[in-house]
Amino acid sequence: MFKPRKIELLAPARNVETGIAAIDCGADAVYIGAAQFGARQAAGNTVEDIARLVNYAHIFGVKVYVTLNTILTDEEIEPAERLITQLYNIGVDALIVQDFAITKMNIPPIQLHCSTQMDNCTVEKARFLAQTGFPRVVLARELTLQQISEIHNAVPDTELEVFVHGALCVSYSGRCYASQHCFGRSANRGACAQFCRLPFTLVDSDGNIIKKDKHLLSLKDMNRSAMLEDMLDAGVTSLKIEGRLKDSSYVKNITAYYRSCLDEIFTRRACFIRASYGTVAPHFIPSPAKSFNRGFTNYFLDGKRGDITSFYTPKSIGEYVGRVKFVSRGFFTVVGGAFNNGDGACFIAPDGKLQGFHINKVDGNRVFPQNMPPLQPGTILYRNYDCEFERSLSRPLAPRRLPLTLTFADTPVGFSLTATTESGITCIVDAKMEKEEARAPQQGNINAQLKKWGNTPFEVSTIAIEYNENWFVPSSLLSDMRRRLCDSLIAALHSHNRREAMPSIAKAPLISTTIDYTGNVSNSLARAFYTERGAQSVAPAYELQPQEGRPIMYCKHCIKYSMGWCTKTGEKSPYKEPYFLVSADGRRFRLHFNCKECLMTVTAEKYKSYIPRGGNVAYPSKRFYPFGCRLSQVDTTAKSITMKNT
Repeated sequence: MFKPRKIELLAPARNVETGIAAIDCGADAVYIGAAQFGARQAAGNTVEDIARLVNYAHIFGVKVYVTLNTILTDEEIEPAERLITQLYNIGVDALIVQDFAITKMNIPPIQLHCSTQMDNCTVEKARFLAQTGFPRVVLARELTLQQISEIHNAVPDTELEVFVHGALCVSYSGRCYASQHCFGRSANRGACAQFCRLPFTLVDSDGNIIKKDKHLLSLKDMNRSAMLEDMLDAGVTSLKIEGRLKDSSYVKNITAYYRSCLDEIFTRRACFIRASYGTVAPHFIPSPAKSFNRGFTNYFLDGKRGDITSFYTPKSIGEYVGRVKFVSRGFFTVVGGAFNNGDGACFIAPDGKLQGFHINKVDGNRVFPQNMPPLQPGTILYRNYDCEFERSLSRPLAPRRLPLTLTFADTPVGFSLTATTESGITCIVDAKMEKEEARAPQQGNINAQLKKWGNTPFEVSTIAIEYNENWFVPSSLLSDMRRRLCDSLIAALHSHNRREAMPSIAKAPLISTTIDYTGNVSNSLARAFYTERGAQSVAPAYELQPQEGRPIMYCKHCIKYSMGWCTKTGEKSPYKEPYFLVSADGRRFRLHFNCKECLMTVTAEKYKSYIPRGGNVAYPSKRFYPFGCRLSQVDTTAKSITMKNT
């Protein structure tokens, strides 16, 4: 028998309010951080708040996942166990995890989903995780449609979760140690300092400057809305929006946009259905370009590289509006598009840096900025803050509603009221009453009273009145039956939308018996997980034992490709390898290129600075010192900075 596949739109929730907004805009699931152990330390929530979100979500069959996707220390094992038990008790559907230690904890049978921080990029890794017992794997962002399809064919019973929108990490998730190395802030511990968004100077082995002060590791934002149907056909179950640090406006806009895209597909493809229930009615027309973005890319999904970089700025560019036509004193004119009063605008200045300005007033094609920027005719302008659109998003959303089919009927002892939801749940309430024939028709009042669901999760789609006599039905009776039916429905929905238990953890064979520092093993339970499966060598995590001379980033982004020097398709470089990235404080990082695997790695040079030819270096701020380097050990001279290893 044909059974359509449920497709989940998974939205981020910085807090409970944002999570509810995502649900009201059409999310089938939301993921949220708890107070500890999430990969975004700034997005933590109490157990009580998460419980409120769970209670709201489960009415509509929406699932709630909590991110516990950091690596743990031995001291954190017991606190993590207590937190997981609390989350299970409030009804959380699953945890998104990175540390294998959780599989060996004394916890309830809550489902565990494999975070993308586990570096899930191959068929072999997906098969190992599936055989171990994980019901869902969050795949690496760098995979193509063909690779996703191959993984699905290898593990067809395992749910695949794939990112569709949001900011991009330049390194494979889980294999970035740059923040830990440079700032003592571990990305695998939820404290990423966004090293990849900093400016760098690219130099060759002779010290020649190739690019100066550009954001050479900064990428555009992901937008795969044009390829959703291809992703579904490749076997994707859950489509994930990135952004647990994003505000409510961003989440509303992006969630509503992808909801509309998916619903359009579902009207054409009966083989797919949405994974939750209820109607949503956002009062705005969603547009991803109007929310924070650095420009968009599908990021290798179609097998092509294209332009994925945001070298000029790590900040939001927004949407293209038009070009400057004429510049006068106090105003300028625009062709190709229009701004509104209160908008924020930006442009790339001649020095290659992004400059922004606020618009006070617009009169036709004349734009009057708060402070006149250094514009020239022909300058391309972008809108990175749409005042009217943001005002629209700030208005309260229409709550999500669950349509009901109601039947009011007489019984031998009174009346009954039956409700059926779109998910097939049926509840009945009865009222005993001695019936008497009414003097006036009752159908109009019955319809009117039964439609009054007010501030509840329900709305009436149809009402059927089934009795042969025109019985008198008091409005108070109808109100009481409606209230009791509402309570019964909510209880039935919470009971119906129960989570599935975590399968038993099996001892699947390892891909390799040697686990290096990229295995991120930071506690005894994770070590035991590997040794029980035959690991001969288990290295400690980088956070416990820094690896001098080993890569601190693994990237599919290739600077040689971006410069037009790809060994497969580009021109020959006029510069001598190896190439180095030089940071603002004078430290340098060597680039290695594995062209066969299309992989670029970044390796930190020993703690010393480097002055590119014709360059100079300023005294660094303390926040740029490598982890473990004390202020007293920084030696400054007029030309260089040397940081001695401790």
